[in-house]
Formats: sequence, C-alpha cells, structure tokens
Amino acid sequence: MDIEGYAKRSLRQDPENENGLKAQLAERILEIKKLSPEGAREIASAVISEARATLNVKGEVLSSTVSGVSMGEFGVGSRGTGDFYVHSKLGEVIGQTGAVVDSSQLDDSGVVRIGNEYLVLTIDGIHSRLSDFPFLSGFHVARAALRDIYSMGSRPLAMLSDIHVADDGDVAKIFDHIAGITTVSELTGIPLITGSTLRIGGDMVIGDRMTGGVGAVGVTSSLTSRNQTEVGDLVLMTEGAGGGTISTTALYYGMHDVVDETINIRFLEACEAVLESGLHVNVHSMTDVTNGGIRGDAREISKTAGVKLVFEESKMRALVNPKVLSMLETLKIDYLGVSLDALLVIAPPEYADQILETVRAAGVAIDIIGHVEEGTGAEVIIDGERRDFAPRFRESAYTPVKKVHGEENPRGFEEMRAAIDRSAAEAIEKKQKVLEKIRKEKKN
Repeated sequence: MDIEGYAKRSLRQDPENENGLKAQLAERILEIKKLSPEGAREIASAVISEARATLNVKGEVLSSTVSGVSMGEFGVGSRGTGDFYVHSKLGEVIGQTGAVVDSSQLDDSGVVRIGNEYLVLTIDGIHSRLSDFPFLSGFHVARAALRDIYSMGSRPLAMLSDIHVADDGDVAKIFDHIAGITTVSELTGIPLITGSTLRIGGDMVIGDRMTGGVGAVGVTSSLTSRNQTEVGDLVLMTEGAGGGTISTTALYYGMHDVVDETINIRFLEACEAVLESGLHVNVHSMTDVTNGGIRGDAREISKTAGVKLVFEESKMRALVNPKVLSMLETLKIDYLGVSLDALLVIAPPEYADQILETVRAAGVAIDIIGHVEEGTGAEVIIDGERRDFAPRFRESAYTPVKKVHGEENPRGFEEMRAAIDRSAAEAIEKKQKVLEKIRKEKKN
C-alpha cells in the first residue's frame, strides 16, 4: 500500500480534514504493520506532513506533467493498442538519438555502433503477478532479457539486475529472486555481474510487493532488427511454452502443474544454434513472441518495416506446447494474443531449409508459419480464409482480474489519446526549456 499516495489523494479531496485522515491512515497502517496505535498515529502524522509539503509544488522541473488518464485506463503495460500507442509517444519524447536502433523502432533492444560492431542493450521488468514467486520471476525475467539480445543477432555477454521489495517484504525474497536469475545464468554461461537492491518507495510503501528487472548486453557484427524485414521473406517460428505470462495464468487459475512446462531455455538454445552456424548473417529479422502475442509482434514489425505479414493459424497452433494450449483453450484465452516465448525468424526463402535443419538439430521444434508481402498490417489464414490479425486494446485476458477488465477499447478512447498527445508535447516542451536554461548557464 502506498501510504504517501493515500495521504495525498485524501488531502486533495478534503484539505481541512487532517485529523480524520490521520485516524484513517493509522488504521490502514495497523492492517499491515505490527505497531502500537500510538506508533501508527505517529507515522501517519509524519506522512501527512511530508505529503502537504510536496502537494502543490511550483517550478519548471517540480511541476509534473498531467494527462488525466491513468495507466490502467489506457492499458499501459497490457500489451495492446493502448500500450503500443504510449510506447510510440515515448519515442517522440526521447527524440533523435543517433542510435542504430532505438525506442522509435519498437524493438525490444537498443543498438549503438562501436567501430565495426554493434553494442546491443536491453532491460525487462519482472512479471507483476509473480511478486509472490521470486524464484520464478527471476528465472523468467532473466530469460526474457537474454531473448531480447539474441533476437538482435547478438550473443549476450552479461546481465544486471534491479530488485525492489516493499518495506514489509521478507529479505529472503531477494535471494530467491537472484537464485532464479542465476539458474538461467549458469545454464547459458552468461554471468550476472552487477545490480541494485532497494525498497519500493522507501518508508512510504508498506506491504510485501516485489518488482524489478534484469538487463543484458551483447555485441554483434550483424543485426537482425525488425526494420530489416523484407517483402518475400518467410516467417519461421519455434515451439513455445510461455514464460511469465503463462506461469501467471497457471498460478491464478489453479493449474499449477502447467508452470513446469515454462521452465526451459529452448528459445536460447535455438538462437545459439543459429548464431553458432553463422546463419544469422542471412536472417533479416528475429524477435520473441511476447508483447501482446503474435498479434502484437506482427503489428510492430509491420509498422517498423512497412510490410504486411500473413500467417497460417494451423502451423502456429501446432508449435504451442500441448499442455499450455489446452489450458488456454479451456480458459477461453486467445493463444495468439499472449506471450508464448517462441522465436520468430524472418529470412529469405533460400535460407529457410538450413535454418529449419539447424534449429531442429538443437532439439527445438520449428516450422514455416507465414510470409511477408507488400502492404500494411497483418492477416491470418484460418480454414483457407484470410482474416484481419490486429491486436486488441489489451493482450488476451489471462487472469480472472484481467477478464473483468476485458480486451476491447474503452469508451472515450479518442479523448484519452488526445490527452496523452498533449501531455507528451508538454513533456517535450519542458525538456527543451530545461536544456536551454542549462546550456545558457554553461555559456555564461
């Protein structure tokens, strides 16, 4: 619970009701903290004092940009059209970077040139619903970070971690999480070499929630970024059993045995086989099936490369782990709209057979699932009929809570999008003003 946020929200609603707020806040604190009533009231009073001091600050840097649209309302982090739109605005706020690949290209990794080689960098956040399963969260986020480096045609060199545990979280969560990360590290030979460990919100967030991320870095001389996808290419996909998302579905629907299906490094083994064979220099693009499932990845590739992707549903279905697919269909979850942790390889037709042979020799199933043609967007062939293959507002609802929220565009979507456009423009304007101020001071 964010007690600072609780206090600020209450003060905005009723600035004069400090005594009432103090009593309410103390009560909330006692629900979690093992304190005396007097101790809870003392903390509540200090929190209110700090909240008042920072409630209405003025100044170019101190005044926050406000859109009036919440993260949940617009589906940020839910891997659908709302989330993709916000990420496209992030690229605008960042501006021109001079990088070979940056956020504007919607790839999961960024790339800068170093001499004749490319430095590839990425970071992945842990799945929010795996806070109570620190080993699992560590395993899957480490694997995700390495996937993003491999997907650029680069062999990962090292990993770093960032862990935040709320004030009442058990210290052992950190150890369990690191054990999950380093299980992947030892299986792949890619070391975890540095990181950070903090509390979420310091003293202002109580409870035992954990969050964080794992970053990775690699070097390559041949990129396989999404923007290199070309008309005429074939789309290949490896088997997929899911990772954090599928684990979360299994956990929160009580199908716990399915989690074991996700504990593997087949994606990484497939990538290593392609790199070891040298075939990656003939591959145009590689990506992992994560953000909003194949639906989301297809949209991002189409937008970045200016092409249309056409998929065969029966070929994709055959590559999904049977136990995972059975769970998703039983729960009426669209398997094409969730993260399957499969590898997509997009390459010219003349190299397809070699790639298939190489990956299969590594013990990983793979097949041709589609092709690239002129146009925009994506289509899927089902029973011989082409159908639209667009992502929904959110990725497939894969937990009971997500099913309540649904997957369709909320009412007022266009108004919210306009508000987000304005707030992004305001953030850019603020950045420019601060830059001008600092540069002017430097000259003087």
